[in-house]
Amino acid sequence: MIRMNAADDIKLSVAEIQRFCMHDGPGVRTTVFLKGCPMRCFWCHNPEMQSAEKELLFFKNRCIGCRLCEQCGNGVHTFDKGHSINRALCVSCGECEKNCPASALQICGGDMSVDEIIRAVKKDAAFYGQTGGVTLSGGEPFLQSGTVKLLKALKAECINTAVETCGYYDVTDAVPYTDLFLWDIKDTDGARHKKNTGRSNEPVFENLFKADMAGAKIRLRCILVNGVNTDEKHYKAVAELMKKLRNCTGADVLPYHAYGGSKAELTGGTDNGDKALIPTEEQTGRFREIIKN
Repeated sequence: MIRMNAADDIKLSVAEIQRFCMHDGPGVRTTVFLKGCPMRCFWCHNPEMQSAEKELLFFKNRCIGCRLCEQCGNGVHTFDKGHSINRALCVSCGECEKNCPASALQICGGDMSVDEIIRAVKKDAAFYGQTGGVTLSGGEPFLQSGTVKLLKALKAECINTAVETCGYYDVTDAVPYTDLFLWDIKDTDGARHKKNTGRSNEPVFENLFKADMAGAKIRLRCILVNGVNTDEKHYKAVAELMKKLRNCTGADVLPYHAYGGSKAELTGGTDNGDKALIPTEEQTGRFREIIKN
């Protein structure tokens, strides 16, 4: 997604800018979360990032029942049986967010220009040191065509860059401006990948090898979901994949967690977090062992 203002300045849909992150690449990092993703992983831990459009988040545990949100001219909020939200009427104008004294209502997403993002992340530059920098995450950053311009602007400021990507898009244009790609490998089994994410994994691997051939520095990130991809065939396929890559620095095994399920409630969904999907230590240990060997 790309938006233009009167001055033809690129606008990106930004959900959040999170500071002092330690798990989104090397060193201390500022993570810019960009909205929108082509996949619909049933285990998604950032479901509020799936849509590229602005969305109203409702933190029901914060609501104090003051009913000031009823001033919404579209009739989105009612209190007949508790606080109900008719999302079909919501245009994400943000009026209810301004009126809520308890911060129970928040708009997720907003347009920011490249210059605005650069100014925001440069406030943290003193903490980056030799290894830290800025990570673009989401959602899927490359869903938005302004992402390459943002990466180029970050490099012009001598800021280290990393991108967390599902790999669904061709990223070769971004390779010169990206110090590290954190590349999701959700499943090496094509049928399972399509079933559980809604998309084929063929573009993921095609784009991975194109980026590798272009000289991209890559670290694989492998989500492990009990009963889904916790099998030796998948583990060995990831290991073989790593052997074929010229510029792969390693792989991270990321066990499924159930926290994303509760976040789905913020956008009107239901909590689908399932602790039964959390892999055992034996499963994660075996995966790491095969990768190391």
